[in-house]
Amino acid sequence: MIELDFSKDELGLLPAIVQDHATGDVLMLAYINKLAWEKTLETGKAHYWSRSRNKLWLKGESSGHVQIIKDIYVDCDNDTVIYKVEQLGGAACHKGYPSCFFRRVDGEKLEIVQEIVFDPEKVYGK
Repeated sequence: MIELDFSKDELGLLPAIVQDHATGDVLMLAYINKLAWEKTLETGKAHYWSRSRNKLWLKGESSGHVQIIKDIYVDCDNDTVIYKVEQLGGAACHKGYPSCFFRRVDGEKLEIVQEIVFDPEKVYGK
């Protein structure tokens, strides 16, 4: 198995940059630990470590918007990965947008630059 360097962070977390495999668009940034890394390699679906819930998280486990791994790149220090994924359901963001980076800085405000794909209240009941 490919050994990543989880020792550089006191919680054993590494950043995972997630890109759409077809367009190269950045969809999100998340964190992985050794368990998430192993589950991702084992299943071919993106798993992360949820810092807010302090648990393993299969992306899309609540929404059905799973990320299918197409390619994985590892940086030169073995401490950051890029997941190139097929984003099922058309949205990576829990707020209903294709990307978590759906806002652009415009002077002193944030401008929404993507169309919403789903209503989070209907998907998550929040």
